[in-house]
Amino acid sequence: MAEPQVESSHPRADSQSGWPDVIHAIFKRSGISQVGYVPDGGLARLISLCQEDNEIIDVVLTSEAEGAGLALGATLGGQRAALLMQSSGVGNCINTFSLLRNCGIPCVVLVTMRGEFADFNPWQVPMGSITEPTLKLCGFLTYRIEREEDVEEVVAAGCKRAFGGNLQVAILLSQRMVERDKGHH
Repeated sequence: MAEPQVESSHPRADSQSGWPDVIHAIFKRSGISQVGYVPDGGLARLISLCQEDNEIIDVVLTSEAEGAGLALGATLGGQRAALLMQSSGVGNCINTFSLLRNCGIPCVVLVTMRGEFADFNPWQVPMGSITEPTLKLCGFLTYRIEREEDVEEVVAAGCKRAFGGNLQVAILLSQRMVERDKGHH
């Protein structure tokens, strides 16, 4: 590991680095060349990094449900894809996620968790509270990240598992972590 883990419990003051940058670097190392998303404030920095990267095709989805088709098409075309969404978007994907499982399509889905901790929006609570079990029922292996210092290890392992075994992996980013990062942009 070229980069030692020197994160402390307080958030970074500089908006040019942090967990979105770590995830983008892992996407690059993992050969992810397509990223699909519905715009999301919690993922804004990561989305921006993907948009600015000439080696990643960023695809704005009309609905998160289109993401499974994007991952399927990427795989059939010899590429790797990742999907970015809020926990509320997972509910939009239940039927289309069956494509990934039935066809053995590797996919990494990053999910910003809503309806947790100090989320201001009560409409996010219902889907937020059932996101992880829903993903598991759809055939995903799920990993949860509560702290920024765990991003490197968990996302790298998730990508390795997905693309090394044609598996579907969902990485849930805690509301606490996403909220902490949002205050610095």
